[in-house]
Amino acid sequence: MRRSERDTTTSHRRITRRGLIVGGMQMGFVALLAARMRHMQVNQAEEFRLLAEENRIKVRLLPPARGLIMDREGTPIATNEPSYRIVIVPEDAGNVEEVLDRLSKIIHLESDDLNRARTEMERMRTAPFLPVTIADRVSWEEISKVAVNAPALPGITPEVGLSRKYPLAGDFAHVVGYVGPVSDYDLSKIEEPDQLLRIPRFQIGKIGVEAKLEDMLRGSAGTKQEEVNAAGRVMRELERREGIAGANVQLTIDHKLQSYIQARLGHESASAVVLDCDTGDILGIGSAPSFDPNLFVRGISVSDYSILRDNDHRPLASKTVQDAYPPGSTFKMVTALAGLDAGVITSNDTAYCPGHFEVGGRRFHCWKRSGHGSMDLISSLRHSCDVYYYDLALKVGIEKIAETARKLGLGERFDIPMSAVAAGLTPDKQWKLEARGEDWLIGDTVNASIGQGYVLSTPLQLAVMSARIATGRSVTPRLIKSIDGKPTPEQGGESLGIDEDYLRQVRRGMFAVVNNRRGTAYKSRIEDETKRMAGKTGTAQVSNRVVRNDEVPWRERDHALFVCFAPYERPKVAVAIVVEHGGGGSATAAPIARDIALEALFGGAPPPEAYPSADRDKIMEERKKIEELMQAKTAEGNIRA
Repeated sequence: MRRSERDTTTSHRRITRRGLIVGGMQMGFVALLAARMRHMQVNQAEEFRLLAEENRIKVRLLPPARGLIMDREGTPIATNEPSYRIVIVPEDAGNVEEVLDRLSKIIHLESDDLNRARTEMERMRTAPFLPVTIADRVSWEEISKVAVNAPALPGITPEVGLSRKYPLAGDFAHVVGYVGPVSDYDLSKIEEPDQLLRIPRFQIGKIGVEAKLEDMLRGSAGTKQEEVNAAGRVMRELERREGIAGANVQLTIDHKLQSYIQARLGHESASAVVLDCDTGDILGIGSAPSFDPNLFVRGISVSDYSILRDNDHRPLASKTVQDAYPPGSTFKMVTALAGLDAGVITSNDTAYCPGHFEVGGRRFHCWKRSGHGSMDLISSLRHSCDVYYYDLALKVGIEKIAETARKLGLGERFDIPMSAVAAGLTPDKQWKLEARGEDWLIGDTVNASIGQGYVLSTPLQLAVMSARIATGRSVTPRLIKSIDGKPTPEQGGESLGIDEDYLRQVRRGMFAVVNNRRGTAYKSRIEDETKRMAGKTGTAQVSNRVVRNDEVPWRERDHALFVCFAPYERPKVAVAIVVEHGGGGSATAAPIARDIALEALFGGAPPPEAYPSADRDKIMEERKKIEELMQAKTAEGNIRA
């Protein structure tokens, strides 16, 4: 069928209209391209010119400043200091070995540092864009040499960073701990590691507060964008976003008291804890001997670590919370309170001590082989008579003794940010059946009554026990005072639920231990009537023997213990001391506890009149030596800072 002229004309019009529309769209698109090209060629010409000729943008992570750790008054005990270092970015270096060879001809490099850098680069093969530290804490002169020779050292960059510093060295080593470079083991423990942890030699907390509060102290990474040319040389910094510094942590510890504790413990293998009876604040917590945590910051040498590891006094152990000891006679207050609370004795009831106690065909001896004669509660504590507590334990039973011990904080793992906090052991019938598959024996109860046998307690737990007896409240230790200025709750605690009269009787016995002429710790009394203390000596057997401590090797000698609180009328501090293999608690541990308690109560050196007149000159001479040692450590710390 032939199309009419009209249809043809209409068709032509439609085609023309479509052509105009398509053409207009094409013209518009071309105009947009032209405008964009003009913007890029004219307005952004300078920026693209700089990015041309194989220039590129490199993004680097900026490690944040680690949060500070301070004592209760704000004195820094873990700080950051500037540290110059030289790093290499493997993907920018090209031939890494050739670049390292050139660098070693410009500055001196230790072979250990080079080998460590090679190991880290091998470990980071999947991330060759990350910088690897070649040399740390280099001098400004060496930094200048590297900067001048930068064109011949592709991928090599001198930079300044922050490194951890412990100005008081060993005084806080077991509490604060230390940081060290991230290891493969550290990464294996984390499901989704922070990007910062991928940076070679990035420092994280290894033990102590540094490790337990790592997430708070670390902070968040920042970034910077750098323009580098084909040779890998940085042309300019394009953008920088600073990281967020870690939180500042304030401890409850007084650094002056802590320093005194470490100096007073001296060369003993010993530990000491001081608690605030009102708040539960740990005012001092020291283990001796200690070590310098600064050695671990950059990676301790094999020789230095071997010296610490092989020392028989175990300087790396945090004895205050990690080690559990038989509490010895310091446990007698627990047995006494259990008997009073169970109603099986009164403070006036007596038991006769002939020097031994027979039960089940076995003879249990008192420490005084000739016996103490007739003993009541007060005199049994004053003389530390074992037989009185053997007899009492059979009347009250192990279940009540264990229940009372737990009320006083024994057998409890306290939630403080220190490493390897032990729970100790408060045994009962169920425990022995589950742990050893054996029935509880009557002899087990007799041994437990004087803190021997299966009973184990840490020095921290013994300090808590003393504070709870002194106050009648469930005082709980607190180590963190505030985080970024926000205080943590005090731990004064609620009532223990033990009759105040029973507690008063036990306190009277502890007072007699120190202040009665026949008390086992009378020589270690405080003469100042406003500061008088109440306490209890303890001696924990390490091995079964009949010879004296000074006749056997050091490792076979008894542990010496002492617990106390002061002032007696209004308790402010509780103290616990353990001297490993120190012999008798009265001779070795009690004088140390007395001196530390006075230091805490006076906030510094007490007046001479606070000490017993007979030993005053000797004590003041020893005090002078300790002060000289503290001053020397302070001066050394200032030099480091």
